[in-house]
Amino acid sequence: MKISEKYYSWLNHPEMPDYLKNELKLMSKEDIENAFFKDVEFGTAGMRGLLGAGTNRLNIFTVRRATIGFANYLSTICKNAKKRGVAIAHDNRYMSREFTMDIANTLNKMGFDAYVFNSLRPTPQLSYAVRELNCIGGIVITASHNPKEYNGYKVYDEDGCQLIPEKIDGLLEQINKLPDFLNLKTPVCKKNGITHEIPLSFDDKYIEAVKSIQINNELRKDDFKVVFSPQHGTGSMLGMRLLNELGYAVYPVSSQLDPLPGFDNTKSPNPEDPAAYEQALIIAEDVEADLIVVTDPDADRVGVGYRNRFGKYDLFTGNDSGALLLDYLLSERQKRGLLRKNSTLYTTIVTSKLGVDVAKSYGINVKLFLTGFKFIGHEYSLDEVSGDAHFEFGYEESYGCLIKPFVRDKDALQALVMYLEMANYYKKKDMTLDQAYDVLCSKHGYYSDITKSITFEGAKGALEMEEMLSKIRATPPKKIADQKVIAIEDYLTRIRQSIKGDEKIKLPQSDVIKFYLENENTVTIRPSGTEPKCKFYYGVKSLVSKEKAVKTANEYHLSMLSIIDK
Repeated sequence: MKISEKYYSWLNHPEMPDYLKNELKLMSKEDIENAFFKDVEFGTAGMRGLLGAGTNRLNIFTVRRATIGFANYLSTICKNAKKRGVAIAHDNRYMSREFTMDIANTLNKMGFDAYVFNSLRPTPQLSYAVRELNCIGGIVITASHNPKEYNGYKVYDEDGCQLIPEKIDGLLEQINKLPDFLNLKTPVCKKNGITHEIPLSFDDKYIEAVKSIQINNELRKDDFKVVFSPQHGTGSMLGMRLLNELGYAVYPVSSQLDPLPGFDNTKSPNPEDPAAYEQALIIAEDVEADLIVVTDPDADRVGVGYRNRFGKYDLFTGNDSGALLLDYLLSERQKRGLLRKNSTLYTTIVTSKLGVDVAKSYGINVKLFLTGFKFIGHEYSLDEVSGDAHFEFGYEESYGCLIKPFVRDKDALQALVMYLEMANYYKKKDMTLDQAYDVLCSKHGYYSDITKSITFEGAKGALEMEEMLSKIRATPPKKIADQKVIAIEDYLTRIRQSIKGDEKIKLPQSDVIKFYLENENTVTIRPSGTEPKCKFYYGVKSLVSKEKAVKTANEYHLSMLSIIDK
């Protein structure tokens, strides 16, 4: 069906809500193309897109079709799926509650029980609820850190882990069997399912589980000042409760506590963006806070700011904060004799090699995965059964980490506990976090792991990004800046090319290209699975200084831009 035909079928559909019909009427030719040139897709973190009318948008029709497909998929993998039911959570975004209740109603009509929180909750709490309630799956309505115009749809398996590609393939097979969005009718089961409200006692159980991860819980906390912002998201209620119950001197960014769907009082809800910290920094400077912690809207990631040795405030990258936390955890566990022969770090191919070096210095194993915490959660679920590996820590460069796997996704509440404990521990030793990080780098080298992005909006942008990646694959660079490329890993073909010959890559297929340089630095390219961007990851190590590593990483990016423009 042509784009124009799709557009008019939506515009003239008798069940089209007025708010979507009005939006359709106001669309320009370019708007129509972008809204209908494809169906909204499942990426690295589920289905995510702009809210609005169209097949490439998040709306009641695209969400309902995904739900029917998910229910059919669950029925194929478990005879008792309907009775075990599906847990559902949502964030603060526009349409999140409406989508949640429509999902529950759709599942009920199909005979599934549904378990729904009474209001917004953190994504990791959904993972926890799936496991505690013995559900066959879970759904979270969230677009994480994306701007207010977006929403998303994440799906979870019975282990509380986001679906890995092979399971997504099974889900897509079911979705593709369905009629188009507008002609689809919800199948009605003879016996309807029931929607259960998840009791408030689940908050208590989850909070207690989170608090149990403390190592040095005897440290005095009321003399440690922390500024906290949930960025209007799901971390507000439980995050504040957790920090207060732990006993820290908490200074919330009060203007960012309310779950406003428009993110009214923040320039960015993304902890990776320095603009997300502007109000928190004002409060921190006023009260001379020791630490700033910022959770993203669905509370699965944490950004960290700290007061340095000069009394000024700096921000950590996810690579730096994760590596420092890893070192703290392993050091403290080693002191207590808790590390095992099969102790393992779970991380990704675009996360800084500093973490790998730290792990190996403690004699623990490392497992590397493609981007997306679902791979970490799934692998540990297998390892838990086999006993092949003991989970010590899991993290990725985009500010997500997991300390204890009673959740099978990244967990900002757990991260809050341990980042505060770590900073408090070093404070009691008269060390700031920059000093602790310098000690770490003196052992392992100075790393700069910079991520740059190029945005490709709409149908035209998607084609341009595809052409760019095809060009890089067809004529890969022989040098990046002044460094010779000695190996190339293409995860789309799953082949590693080097002077040793071609080797098969054991990880799943993915649209990722990684270049290894003669000085052991790396450049990795991958399209974002959550935004219309292509990401460039520069992994650089210097034995001289952090500044030298940063300078080199930026030189690599300028070189890549030049290569792309040729």
